Amino acid sequence: MARIRAAFHDPDGARYGIPTYWWRGAPDGYATRRQLRERGLCPGGQPVAAQIMWRGVGGIRVAYLYRLDLARPKRIPSAAQLRALAKANTARRTCSTCRNVRPYCIPRSLGECLECV
Repeated sequence: MARIRAAFHDPDGARYGIPTYWWRGAPDGYATRRQLRERGLCPGGQPVAAQIMWRGVGGIRVAYLYRLDLARPKRIPSAAQLRALAKANTARRTCSTCRNVRPYCIPRSLGECLECV
């Protein structure tokens, strides 16, 4: 209970404009983008429904919440889109000097792999 802060408890949105809850204090039916992604969902164009606020490194932190009942299934990429992404990632890992494909992305600031620098 030490992490609960009364300053961040505003379920009707009078203080912050939208319903605000403390860390781990949001009611059921809300989820963050990451939690939606884990369930195979996306916000689907809905506006932010609520927020979680907590004191963290660098000051007050905020995580936006979306309603689960309005979330839509994630779009599944086509085979052509997956091929295009694979080709683009291979290009990011190919050194322009030695033309070898590296297991890491080539830093844009260097323009070549770490062995050619």
